[in-house]
Amino acid sequence: MKLTLNLIIFVFTLFCFNTVSAQYGNGYYNNGYGNGYGRGGGMGMDRSMMAGPQSTPSKPKETPPEQTAALIVDQMKQQINLDELQSIAISNVLADSIREQGILLKNENSNQDQKIEQIKALRESTDKKISAFLNPDQVEKYKTFMDSLKEVKKTKSKKKKDKDSKEDTKEVKDAPDTKISE
Repeated sequence: MKLTLNLIIFVFTLFCFNTVSAQYGNGYYNNGYGNGYGRGGGMGMDRSMMAGPQSTPSKPKETPPEQTAALIVDQMKQQINLDELQSIAISNVLADSIREQGILLKNENSNQDQKIEQIKALRESTDKKISAFLNPDQVEKYKTFMDSLKEVKKTKSKKKKDKDSKEDTKEVKDAPDTKISE
């Protein structure tokens, strides 16, 4: 009688242990709740998996057009002497123009030359709209302001081109001589 009681207890304990281990990831191809409450392995999810990918920045955040327009208008206020109504109106025009420019640049249906022409037309339209809010004295100051912005862009692009050309010449100098002598 004692032997059968011990045998029953042993079999009962064995079945209970097997069931518990299967639920927590140790049996049936690791399809339990996860290998012992830890990370990965089973079907269980921990808190880090619920938040999604954390350390994979896809691209830098774009600054909103309103913020970019506000920076430009702040520079214009100092040089052109804009009043508050003019700065609000010009800020709205610039924000719309920046949005349109972003749409034009992202358009995959047009080639590079078409995009350049569309952006030039947009720039001319924006200049006309801004000039409508300015008095004749401010229009002249606005033109000089825009010319100075173009000069800054040209010097930046020229510095970049110079840097690129220096790297190209350096690569040519560092390249081994591959002439075949006869």
